[in-house]
Amino acid sequence: MRRRVWRPLVRLTAGILGLAVAGGALAQTRPTPTVAPTSAADAAAEHLGFNAPKLMALRHFMQKQVDDGQIAGAVTLLARHGRIVSVDTFGKRDLVAGDPMRPDTIFRIRSETKPITGLAMMILYEEGLWTLDDPVTKFIPEFEKLQVVTGQDAEGQPILEPVSRPATMRELMTHTAGFAYGLAEDGPADTAYLRAGVLQSASMQEMIDRIAGLPLYAQPGVRWRYSAATDIQGAIIERLTGMSLADFMQSRIFGPLGMVDTGFYVPTDKLGRLATLYDMDTATNRLAQAPDRIDDLTKAPGMASGGGGLYSTATDYAHFAQMILNHGELNGVRILKPETVALMRENHLPPSFSVTSNGIRPSPLGEGVGFGLDWAVVTDPALSHQPVGKGTLSWGGSSGTWFWIDPAHDLIFIGMIQRLGGTGGGLDWTTRVLTYQALTDPAK
Repeated sequence: MRRRVWRPLVRLTAGILGLAVAGGALAQTRPTPTVAPTSAADAAAEHLGFNAPKLMALRHFMQKQVDDGQIAGAVTLLARHGRIVSVDTFGKRDLVAGDPMRPDTIFRIRSETKPITGLAMMILYEEGLWTLDDPVTKFIPEFEKLQVVTGQDAEGQPILEPVSRPATMRELMTHTAGFAYGLAEDGPADTAYLRAGVLQSASMQEMIDRIAGLPLYAQPGVRWRYSAATDIQGAIIERLTGMSLADFMQSRIFGPLGMVDTGFYVPTDKLGRLATLYDMDTATNRLAQAPDRIDDLTKAPGMASGGGGLYSTATDYAHFAQMILNHGELNGVRILKPETVALMRENHLPPSFSVTSNGIRPSPLGEGVGFGLDWAVVTDPALSHQPVGKGTLSWGGSSGTWFWIDPAHDLIFIGMIQRLGGTGGGLDWTTRVLTYQALTDPAK
């Protein structure tokens, strides 16, 4: 097994990080970006198998999103063989203040929280605290009498039947446990979740109690359905450890991996680095500031959402992604055993199941895409019509962040914007195409 070391960022010019051939851990310094790429950065890209001029197409595409008013700003990070190929910044952190986007800008990563919650679950899996075939009711007995929506009567009221069996932990981690989400009034179950305010619960216990009184979308194991399952995992983590989800992640993940800007709130001294959230105003066809889910982002929430509550930076998330690519280790710190990471990366869905979201928006991913433990996995690149390698992992967040981890090509990509639902134009898809068009020497 090839051991990869996450190299330091020793030089930053034009938002492109130079390659450090003989360095140690990722630097915690935050230099100020300038404008034009350097020959050193181009040499780094070429050394890692990329055609530097072709990478400019990716930068031009992202800059065009800013110029066209589709996004306020963005940060992208590309790495291969544990070394930075490029970090690029575009546009503004805040359109009114005019602050430029920086590599250390903090974003609401929302559903990109899910794979990190999955990592926390697998830490406890390694400690023997649960198995994939355990019933969820072993840890959440409040779910023993759940019911399932089977239709609606003439008055529009849901028709219910008892749950056939408890969902398993594997089903919980693959969105096949039957739970709804409540992101919109999308059928009786999701409407019930939305109206009950499941995602606005003041505590983990309140969330569990609310879900216990609501119907399932489907019987366990019947179909893939994006759901509140990862928030339920957060509650299980708290019950198994006796710690808050935030404290557990800080002590077992963020601290060890050097994820210095990742957490469930933004400290006051970092608020000036938080990207302002935008959405497209349909009346004016211009970006307008969007409201946040919570009033005070500088205070720890009553319920840390394992499904969508984290704030992070591109560099911090790259630490997490590189650890996964390294089979559970980063800079001498082991978080998981290689075989446990392999279990996370394995497709756990039957062939007939269809993944119908990418974390950013409802978007059937089609054939060739399965689901591992809390993220999508490409099982057949040709069927998926994606240029990535087999086994590529990915997910996104509803405020426009996305990532993928490609073990076959030994690379990671992190993309972060601050627009709800992304642009609707598939930034995640286009950046994949442009990245692999620039990967002209995959053998390197």
